[in-house]
Amino acid sequence: MNPTDLAIQAKVQAEQAMSLAERAMAAAHAIQPLAEAAHPFLLLLTIFLLACFVGYYVVWSVTPALHSPLMGVTNAISSVIVVGAILAAGMAESPTARVFGFLGVTLASVNIFGGFIVTRRMLAMFKRKG
Repeated sequence: MNPTDLAIQAKVQAEQAMSLAERAMAAAHAIQPLAEAAHPFLLLLTIFLLACFVGYYVVWSVTPALHSPLMGVTNAISSVIVVGAILAAGMAESPTARVFGFLGVTLASVNIFGGFIVTRRMLAMFKRKG
């Protein structure tokens, strides 16, 4: 292939990319009123659900050699989440916020204790005391 053919192919690809970008822009403008009309709760719920799926696939793609060090870090992050969820549940005025705060405490606690079980730190703590 000579340079002229490559340049022609690059030009065709660039024109196709511009066409796709224009179509994407038109689609974004078409759905913009729908996004503005959406309730903020639905937007936050969508972000939460997407984060759950992304987190699930990220965790399951980690090699076993890195799992224990990463669990230690996630345990530290989860402990901060527990403190924040306790504060959120305690200062909440609505029952819905209290329920979500309680769920946050519960799920983060499960994550912490599950991390201890997976890394066998809980068993080491009991063996030292006994």
